[in-house]
Amino acid sequence: MPDAVGLELIAKEINAAHEGAVRETGHEYGSATLVIAAGKNLEVLRWLEETPGQEYTFCSSVHGADYLPAEPRFAVHYELLNRDRVERIHVKALLGDPSAGTDDRWGEGPLPTLRSSVGIFPTAEFQEREIYDFFGIVFDGHPDLRRITMPEDYVGWPQRRDFPIGGEPVIFTNTERERAGWYE
Repeated sequence: MPDAVGLELIAKEINAAHEGAVRETGHEYGSATLVIAAGKNLEVLRWLEETPGQEYTFCSSVHGADYLPAEPRFAVHYELLNRDRVERIHVKALLGDPSAGTDDRWGEGPLPTLRSSVGIFPTAEFQEREIYDFFGIVFDGHPDLRRITMPEDYVGWPQRRDFPIGGEPVIFTNTERERAGWYE
C-alpha cells in the first residue's frame, strides 16, 4: 500500500492529468484511499492501470455503499491490486442522490449513475450488476445491466438504508411451494 507521501504524489499526478479528479486522500481501515469525482472514475481507473510505475492491473473488488443521511449519499468502492508489488489501493467514487427530496424512492424516479468500468476491468461485470441490484446505482455502458440476485420484477433496492426493514418475502423457485396460495 502506498504510504501517505506516495498517495499524495499519486493524487497530484492524477489531478495534473485529469483536473479535479481526486478530491481527497486518506488511509481508511488500513487502506490507501483516493476519493474521486464520480464523473472521472474511468479516467482515474485507467490512469492507475496504465501508468508506468502504478500498474494496478487487477480489480479485486467493486462494491456499493449508502451513507444516508450524508451527502453525497452513495459511493462505489474499487479495490485495485498491483500483483508485482503485492500492493493495494482503494478508490472511492462518491455519488449524489438524484431523487433526494422526492416521494418516489422506489418507482420511476432518477437513479444515481456512474460509468461502467467493465471495459477496463472485466472482473467488475457481475459486481456492478450486484450493486445495481441492491443499491439502484446504474452503470452507464455496462454490457448486461440487469438484476443478478433479486427477481427481475422486484421493486426497490434492498441494501439502501431507507429500505423498509422486514420488507416483503421474496419467492424463489426452491421455496414457491412452501408458501401455499401465493400464486392464487
